[in-house]
Amino acid sequence: MKIGELADRTGVSVRALRYYEEKGVLRPDRTPSGYRIFADSDVRRVAHIQTLLAAGLGMDLTGEILSCLSGESLLLDGCRARLEAEHRRISDDIDQLVHTRSLLDDLLATTRAPR
Repeated sequence: MKIGELADRTGVSVRALRYYEEKGVLRPDRTPSGYRIFADSDVRRVAHIQTLLAAGLGMDLTGEILSCLSGESLLLDGCRARLEAEHRRISDDIDQLVHTRSLLDDLLATTRAPR
């Protein structure tokens, strides 16, 4: 299928699909005239990419995790340690934000509101 059909089937813009290709997470074949040709399996791959990006993973890590995938679902056993590290990083960021919010709450509590 061509890129427009893949976009229609996945709900992802042609521009995003080209970006995925540029980043190396999507690798279509090319016709002699240069048209991108995607396999049916690329529909599933795009869905995996979308899931990983929605989970807050960057494109580089998404590429790493995609190397652990096979079949219909995400098979992440080979990348579990990397995902756990990312989970810890995000949890640390959340903890820091909660702490910062608490400090701001304290400041607001000791400051008078304008009349």
